Amino acid sequence: MHSLFKLTRRHLLGSTAALGALGAAGAFAQTTAPAPAARRARPTGLPARGEYVIRNAHVMTMDAPPGNPTGGDIAGGDVHVRNGTIVAVGKKLNAPATAERIDGTDMICLPGLVETHWHMWNTLLRSMANDKPELGYFASTTALGKVFLPTDMYQGTRLAAAEAINGGITFVHDWCHNIRSAAFAEENLQALKESGIRARYSQGYPQGLPPTESDDLALLERMHKEWDKHASDGLLTLGHAWRGARSLGNPRPLAVYKGEVDTSRRLGIPISVHCGMIRGRNDNDIQILSDAGLLGKDLQVIHATHVTKAELEALAKSGAAVSLSPYTELRIGFGLPPTGELLAAGIPVGLSVDTTELSGNADMFAIMKSIQNVENGVKEKEFQLLPRRVIELATIEGARSMGMDAKIGSLKPGKRADLILVSTTDINMGPFTDPAHLIVEAAQPSNVDLVMVDGRILKRKKQLSAVNVKAVVSEANGALAGVRKRAGWW
Repeated sequence: MHSLFKLTRRHLLGSTAALGALGAAGAFAQTTAPAPAARRARPTGLPARGEYVIRNAHVMTMDAPPGNPTGGDIAGGDVHVRNGTIVAVGKKLNAPATAERIDGTDMICLPGLVETHWHMWNTLLRSMANDKPELGYFASTTALGKVFLPTDMYQGTRLAAAEAINGGITFVHDWCHNIRSAAFAEENLQALKESGIRARYSQGYPQGLPPTESDDLALLERMHKEWDKHASDGLLTLGHAWRGARSLGNPRPLAVYKGEVDTSRRLGIPISVHCGMIRGRNDNDIQILSDAGLLGKDLQVIHATHVTKAELEALAKSGAAVSLSPYTELRIGFGLPPTGELLAAGIPVGLSVDTTELSGNADMFAIMKSIQNVENGVKEKEFQLLPRRVIELATIEGARSMGMDAKIGSLKPGKRADLILVSTTDINMGPFTDPAHLIVEAAQPSNVDLVMVDGRILKRKKQLSAVNVKAVVSEANGALAGVRKRAGWW
């Protein structure tokens, strides 16, 4: 084993003595130790929902048929919100004098960005996928994930949620593939709840779990049974982060992986799986699932960078969705996202951060720009994938791919108030030209002036309102230091 991975019995026993709660079971180190109170900043509390009217913004409702050239825009428009619900969208709306006026002049108002697949826990390992195979993403995630404590899950996920909100992401799909005990799940969920973000928490497996072993289905059933106490007033939903027919390229027994799907479907839990991303290792992943009758509207496929025509047809016929993460797919060498082929087949598509261990950050504006530029470059056509279509993938189409389009993804009366304001007076945004092009080609997280999730303002005047950023980053640094020490990562 490489000298940087001194994951030995001595390290594990030393950690046990220091922390008083680290046990070893098979290949895993597990713990139910609670977070030490002195090492966790007290949550500042979420703002109350209220009544607001945004005035005189360029409103991109995204409430129009896919590909519509205007997307339902309202120049000089208003949005009225009451107690978390969008009441009205239009011009010069009537609103009670008690409603707080928010000046949208020189702002673009659009639905909050929808993220569809993110390993939020390993944000603690930001940019740590290194330059050699033994230090790459899969090796480092496995080695370091094995020595995480529940509190490390909290720290990584809290950091990710704060970054998401700062960048205008109001919905995340937390693909949590390091659940080593119930305490790991509870700490992870606590971080999501404290942030105020809307999310699907998809519960997965612990890092290093042998491919022949099943996910912890008893824990999944328990989480489903007890979900009301985790749901955060409906902001959080439960999913299954499933390993599929292969785990890191290693075949899994049909009875095991089919049993996992059967359990999720019996409980009515949506399923998500990585498929078809590494040539020669994940070939025919989707076909295997199709042949086993496991594709369906409740299943999301992640990456699919190597997908055959037959697999495209199977996905489309089943109603399954696909999540694309262009930055990580390029960075790790999976290949190019087949965006055009998926859209042409009528497959629901969403955009993904995936992991900041590879991408470095969670900039959905950059992800939008990347998905457009890659598609246009591959097809050698400037107008192959237009910016407004890309924004659809990051809003209403992303929401549709997650089964959330009845609640979020467009600014429409009756939907939940998940929206953002993007300033057009910042140096990189002026002068104001075409709003769709500006959002995809020019905007950055620093331009996000206001973020509202379910009627709560979580960012205002470019400052997070429910997060002590300095404390979050400081505690993440401390948690990572502990992970590195326990793993012998020097």
